[in-house]
Amino acid sequence: MHPCLPTLHLDRPIPTSLATTSTAAIILGVGVTYAAVPLYRMFCAATGFAGTPSVISTSSGRFDPSRLVPVVEAGRIRVHFNADRSETLPWKFFPQQKFVDVLPGESSLAFYKARNESQKDIIGIATYNVTPDRVASYFSKVECFCFEEQKLLAGEEVDMPLLFFINKDILDDPSCRNIDDIVLSYTFFRARRNTQGHLEPDAADDVVQKSLGFDKYEHAPRVEVRRQEDVP
Repeated sequence: MHPCLPTLHLDRPIPTSLATTSTAAIILGVGVTYAAVPLYRMFCAATGFAGTPSVISTSSGRFDPSRLVPVVEAGRIRVHFNADRSETLPWKFFPQQKFVDVLPGESSLAFYKARNESQKDIIGIATYNVTPDRVASYFSKVECFCFEEQKLLAGEEVDMPLLFFINKDILDDPSCRNIDDIVLSYTFFRARRNTQGHLEPDAADDVVQKSLGFDKYEHAPRVEVRRQEDVP
């Protein structure tokens, strides 16, 4: 089963504007055998579960222009960028800046760079998480390269943009007071197709779950495992 469907132990508040979306994602996920990749991504991105940053569209109310006004009287938050990759992926992958300082409500653009150092074309896929995880529901990514197919030709090098902002609602959350530093981490894996035909990281479940920040949570077994257990 995909790592965004563990036994839930949510210990931080979820913004009211996301409550309906979160509930709908959970109910729908239960009704579709828990396994649909788009559903687990929607749930993680909507709730900020376990350090998964919110990913929003331009049609989202959270992307209304009034939400993207820097709160100048607030202190700047330093966002650090981290990059990891699977040992089986012969790429170089690194952030092009160590950090940026942003105000809540201020949009910012950062870049990662990836280079395929092999002699073969390779498809990669990235996971990500934010620490401390209680700020994840306020860390909104408008444009990023995570969970999408990234095909690099042999020897190809590409820039990977990341457009994000920190939702100013973070200032109203008591659990996020005095947070001055945030770390955004990406991990790139080789991509493979699962039994449903979706792309997923070609790595052990515990490795992928750790890259997503889910290693501290209890997980239900994959659908394939449950089916094998049900066979008499």
